[in-house]
Amino acid sequence: MVSDDLLRTHLQELRRGTVVVASLVALRRPDYGYALLQRLTKHGFPVDANTLYPLLRRLEEQGLVTSEWNTEESRPRKFYRTSDEGESILRLLLDDLAAIQISVTGLTEGMDR
Repeated sequence: MVSDDLLRTHLQELRRGTVVVASLVALRRPDYGYALLQRLTKHGFPVDANTLYPLLRRLEEQGLVTSEWNTEESRPRKFYRTSDEGESILRLLLDDLAAIQISVTGLTEGMDR
């Protein structure tokens, strides 16, 4: 039987990179941090706010997302959007993710490549 801690550790490792991909996909439609957090969780990517906000800052520093403040509402919110460079990286990451899925499927089905 696998311990819960061991499983949690490996799931965290697996999801770490996929959260970047999921965020870039989700931010094709501009959104603010908390709404993104909720949307990711709804779609099977539970992320802690203490993980998401530093990730968004890092993606912005890397030029993969852009941000702007919306001050039209009663509470100003910072909206994020996948940049053109982020879209280019995302396409490459999605291709690689698909290739990984094919490879893992081949291994689990016992296929030789």
